[in-house]
Amino acid sequence: MKRNLFFLALMFSAIVFGQSEENQSKTMGFYISPNVQVGYNLGNSIKDNQNQDSQYYQQYVSPKLPNKYTYGVGFVGGYHLLPFFALGTGLKYNYITDNLHLLNWTIQPKFIFGKDEGKFIVEFEYGKQLNQSNINNTHYFGGKLGYQDSFSKYLLQEGGLFIYRYNSAVSEAFFIGISLNATVFSNKKYTVYGND
Repeated sequence: MKRNLFFLALMFSAIVFGQSEENQSKTMGFYISPNVQVGYNLGNSIKDNQNQDSQYYQQYVSPKLPNKYTYGVGFVGGYHLLPFFALGTGLKYNYITDNLHLLNWTIQPKFIFGKDEGKFIVEFEYGKQLNQSNINNTHYFGGKLGYQDSFSKYLLQEGGLFIYRYNSAVSEAFFIGISLNATVFSNKKYTVYGND
């Protein structure tokens, strides 16, 4: 029995310590990531039974309806926990319509696929409104499919397609669009530039 345990321990240590630097999984470490977004509203923001010419509609309903387009900027900081998983949190500003400017606290789990340069990402996001606006207590959830490529020793560039759905407080706005961001991280060995 002792011989079997010794043999297993020897094999385990050979596997763990015998990996080359190239084959070891890498993480970014701590990271910060500013981003910009532009989106289009696919949701039904106007109900069929509403009289759009009425004074009530013009005064109370119309100002709260989302525009067809939205834009946003955000800032997320986090930690790359595992080679395939990172978790971040931060703030995001979204313009939905006049008098509806939302500042959201966000949480953002990210899944990263690929071993070499050029990695695919799947990102999920939940946000909760922090500020007071024309409509309050909104929240949203959604996701992004994207591509990540290294730019320098401590910098990545990332782009992708996102889809977000806001709750009924903003008439169930459903945005799809493009997101671009840059990521600055602490582990210089994460990219091929770190070998220079």
